[in-house]
Amino acid sequence: MKTPFKVLFILFLTIFSAKSFSQKMVEYYEPVKNDSLRVGIGENDFLPFIQKGYTLMLPENKEIKGVLIFLEDSKYDKKNRSSKQMYTQASEKDFAVLSVSTEIPLDFYFSKSSMISTHKLIREVFDKHNLPNNNIFFLGASLVGHRAMRYIKFMKESDFKFQLKIKGIVACNFTMDFTRKWYQHKRDIRINRIDFWEPKFINYLLETNLGGIPKTNPENYHNFSSYSYSDEKNENVKIYKDYAVRAYIEPAIKYKLTKQLRTLYENNSTDIVSFLAELKLAGNENTELIVLQPEDNPSTKKNTQSTWDSINKDELMDWIQKQIEK
Repeated sequence: MKTPFKVLFILFLTIFSAKSFSQKMVEYYEPVKNDSLRVGIGENDFLPFIQKGYTLMLPENKEIKGVLIFLEDSKYDKKNRSSKQMYTQASEKDFAVLSVSTEIPLDFYFSKSSMISTHKLIREVFDKHNLPNNNIFFLGASLVGHRAMRYIKFMKESDFKFQLKIKGIVACNFTMDFTRKWYQHKRDIRINRIDFWEPKFINYLLETNLGGIPKTNPENYHNFSSYSYSDEKNENVKIYKDYAVRAYIEPAIKYKLTKQLRTLYENNSTDIVSFLAELKLAGNENTELIVLQPEDNPSTKKNTQSTWDSINKDELMDWIQKQIEK
C-alpha cells in the first residue's frame, strides 16, 4: 500500500519543525535552607526559604543571538511560570531564556545580598554556557518586573567587572511607585474589601526595610521606586533612559471598582504611564505602551500574572527582534 505524497510531506514538515525549534533545558537549584523569614507581626507570619538557582532554555544547534532574563522565584513563580511562555518564540529567533531565583521568598530585592546573589548566578550561567553578552532583555510582571528594575539600578551603581549589555526592558503591570503602593494598601485595610494578607504583608516589608512610612522617610521610598509621583527629581528614571522599553498595562478599571472598590490611584497602570512620560522627558524616544482591553484577557481574575498570560508572545518576540536589528 502506497503512502500518499501529501501525508509524507506533512510528516516531513513536522519532523523538520521539531528539529528546527528543539530546545535544551538546563536546571540547577540548591537544596532549600531549613529556615524561615518573618513577614508580619503575627506569631505565624513567617515564610520558608526557597531554592536558589536557575532554569536555562537553550535553542539547540543554533548560534544564540541574545538572552531573555526573568527574575522569577523558584516557588511562588513556580521556577519559570512566565519565562516558559516565551520558549517557543525565543527558540525561533535564536534566543536563550534564563530564569533566576534567590533563596528569599517573594523577594522584593530590598537587600544588596539578593541582587549580588542574582548577579553571581547570572555570571555563572553566562560563563558556563558561553552565552553572548549582547542583546539582553529583562522581562516580567509583578515582582519579576520589579526585581529587574532593582537589579539594573544596582548594577548601574556598582563597579562589578561583569556587566550585562542590556538592550531592552519589557515591563508588565507591576508597581513602580512604592509610596503610592503603601497608601493603596493602607486604604485596602481601612475599607476592608479584599483579603488583608497582601496589604499587611507588603506594608510590613516596606516599613521594616525602608525605615518607616512614606511620611517619615520619603527618600527611602523614592530611592526604592523606579518612579514616584511624589518625587520631584525622579532621578531613578534616568537609569533606564538608554534602553528600549515596552510596557504592558491592564487598567481593568471596572473590575477593580466593582470587586475591590479601588480608584484610579490604586492601579499599577498609573505608575507605568507616568514612568514612560518621565522617560520621554529624560530623552528616551524608544518606548511603547500596550494597553490591554477587557476582551484581550479572558481570565475572570484580573491580576498581574493574568496580564502577562494574555500577552501576544509572538508579537512581543517580533518587537524584541526589531530592537536588535536597529
